[in-house]
Amino acid sequence: MSEDMSSPEDIARARQLKELEPLHEAWSNWTHARQSLEETLPLMQDPDPTMRTLASEEFTSLTHTLSTHISTTFPSLLVPPSSTRDLHALLELKAGVGGSEAALFLMDLLRVYVRYAGSVGWRTSIIQSNETESGGMRDAILEIKGEGAYDALRWESGVHRVQRVPATESSGRTHTSTVAVIVLPLSEEAESMSENDELFKMEDVKVEVMRARGAGGQHVNKTESAVRLTHTPTGITVSMQDERSQHQNKRRAFQVLRARLMDVKLSRDIANRRDTRRNLVRTADRSEKIRTYNYAQDRVTDHRIGLSLMNLTSFLEGDGVQDFLDALRRNWQEEIMEDVVGESE
Repeated sequence: MSEDMSSPEDIARARQLKELEPLHEAWSNWTHARQSLEETLPLMQDPDPTMRTLASEEFTSLTHTLSTHISTTFPSLLVPPSSTRDLHALLELKAGVGGSEAALFLMDLLRVYVRYAGSVGWRTSIIQSNETESGGMRDAILEIKGEGAYDALRWESGVHRVQRVPATESSGRTHTSTVAVIVLPLSEEAESMSENDELFKMEDVKVEVMRARGAGGQHVNKTESAVRLTHTPTGITVSMQDERSQHQNKRRAFQVLRARLMDVKLSRDIANRRDTRRNLVRTADRSEKIRTYNYAQDRVTDHRIGLSLMNLTSFLEGDGVQDFLDALRRNWQEEIMEDVVGESE
């Protein structure tokens, strides 16, 4: 029998080395750029005009690199490592005002997130959905498996508003519809049901089984495969019926319950740390309108940071999502750095 060579100390050391990788990479890039700049300066006085032109272009590029390190790269390293940096994500989408048009837009948003996740190498799975007769969805839960998925996507929580002319609108009048998105943290522990969980006690969870409703053939009509969980202390309920067996639905339901309870804990921790500064808490308000998708103007606008992308098609293909996520992350890092500076004064 082979022994496991990974002791807790080795694992902790490996994790620490991984956390230091961005600092090492940033310093190495800075050192290399600075050295290259010093080697380029004499060439700018070279008698050969072609050489001077090349040196001048190199000087401009290296100066920009060093400036970026000073203004962005190094300051971002002051931000403490996120405690949720390794977590996957669950995205809950619920159609709001707008009826069938909101349900159709929910499907559009769902495709956006699936495409974006695929572009960065994350795996996705729709673990629950309720379709409408018009071809849309009332709600859906999307599982995104990938390290850092939660930290990257948590800014998507909030109300997404779409302004467009529905296909059924004969007069060409623009309708406004909304979809609420909630991004929940998902850990590896959520993969299995455990009697001992730091977020809840099993005796606090009421488990009910019932026959699944809706499409699915005779199978759902003959077996009690649907599961509903109720966490008594918080009143949080989770229903799951999309899987083929009661055991699978129960496992998925506990997965979602744990994600929701972890989200409650993280939100409470943020609120406790930010009593004197409400801005970061406000940006995570799920009832707040965070983004508008205007089809007539081919524009997507994030209202929290005032950023507009004049290419709605790019966003819907998943390509433009990164622009917003990067800007929101920089905004968050700036707020964190202000907190760090404020606490040190």
